[in-house]
Amino acid sequence: MNASPETAIELTVVVPVKNEAGNTRPLTAEIHAALKGRVAYDIVFVDDGSSDATSTELTALAAADPQVRVIRHYESCGQSQATITGVAAARGVWIATLDGDGQNDPADLVKLLDARDTAGDRAAHTLFLGRRGARRDSLARLVASRIANGVRGALLRDHTPDSGCGIKMIRRDLFLELPRFDALHRFMPALVIRAGGQAISVPVNHRPRTRGVSKYGILQRAAIGFIDMWGIFWLMRRNTLPRR
Repeated sequence: MNASPETAIELTVVVPVKNEAGNTRPLTAEIHAALKGRVAYDIVFVDDGSSDATSTELTALAAADPQVRVIRHYESCGQSQATITGVAAARGVWIATLDGDGQNDPADLVKLLDARDTAGDRAAHTLFLGRRGARRDSLARLVASRIANGVRGALLRDHTPDSGCGIKMIRRDLFLELPRFDALHRFMPALVIRAGGQAISVPVNHRPRTRGVSKYGILQRAAIGFIDMWGIFWLMRRNTLPRR
C-alpha cells in the first residue's frame, strides 16, 4: 500500500545525495516501482550541501510527490551525517538506506524486506544489508574494498563480507541507539553486534554509475577508515553486555 496521512508508515527510505543532479528522479521512480503495494512507505532525500542542480530537482520532486520529503544541509557533512539527519526525521518504524548515485538497485529493497520477514522475532535486533556480487567499480576500488573488508572483518569480527554496501535496512529505534560519528555507515554491522544484535547479508545487484562522479578518494577513505576501525575496536572491547 502507499503511504497517506491516515496510514502509519512502516518504512522510510533515506537517500543521502550530493551533486547527483539527474539521478534523483529516476531513483525515486524505481523506489516506487519496488515498494508500491508491499509496504506503507515514504522517501527522505538529504541533500548534503550540493552545489549543482540537485537541490532544485529535489524541490520540484517533493512538490509533485507527497511521498517525498527533502532536507538540506547548507554545507557538506558527509554521508553518515546525512543518513543520521534522514533517520532522525523519518516517520517509518523501519529505515532503508540507498546510495544516491544509482548503483544500488531499489528492487533489492524487496529482498531485504523478505529477509526481515524470515528473521522473525530477531528482526528487531538485526541489520539487514546488501552483499554486492558482480561489482561495477574500477579494479583499484575493488582491490581496496576487498583489503578493507578483510582487515575489518578480522579485527572487528562483524561477519560481514561487504560492510560498505549502501543498501541497508534496520529498525529506526535500533539505529538511533548506535554511536554517531562521521563514518557510521561503514561500521554499522559491528556496532549492531556491539549492541547485542546481528547482521545478515543479502545478495544484491550492483550497477555501473551512469551520471556524476564518486565523492570518495581511495587513499583518503583508506586512511580515515583505518583510524575509525581502531576506534570501533576499542568501543567493542570496552562494552560488556549484561545477561538479561
